[in-house]
Amino acid sequence: MSDLRELYQEVILDHNKSPRNCRVLDEPDARHAEGYNPLCGDRLTVYVGTDGDVLRDVSFTGEGCAISQASASLMTEALKGLTRAEIEKLKDAFIKLVTTGETTNVDLGKLRVLGGVHDFPMRVKCATLAWHTLNAALNNDRNTATTE
Repeated sequence: MSDLRELYQEVILDHNKSPRNCRVLDEPDARHAEGYNPLCGDRLTVYVGTDGDVLRDVSFTGEGCAISQASASLMTEALKGLTRAEIEKLKDAFIKLVTTGETTNVDLGKLRVLGGVHDFPMRVKCATLAWHTLNAALNNDRNTATTE
């Protein structure tokens, strides 16, 4: 089990050091939302480009702790090409995993590496910030998404 936990830590550190899709999405129809975790100071902007119901592209910018950056990076990799319904299922399964440690029948792929966050309740908000911000961007909500 310690080997698996070490591998998960390596993936988190890699995504923090070299985040994927960390850029402004410069498309005419792209929407974005701001997110803030006052507990840790994490700040993110999530950008979405959609084709009807399908998430064509997603990216983020921001700064924060390793968990928030890795979560945003992993999230963007997992979501491209999914429908809003598929995104909702993935989001619900991810939030259940990081808040309770419980899994569902939804395949989380690499997002599973953040499952250990449930052992550290103060870090759950860091892991879920990108997802709350994504939701705001998809809904064109101009209020700052927060973990409070």
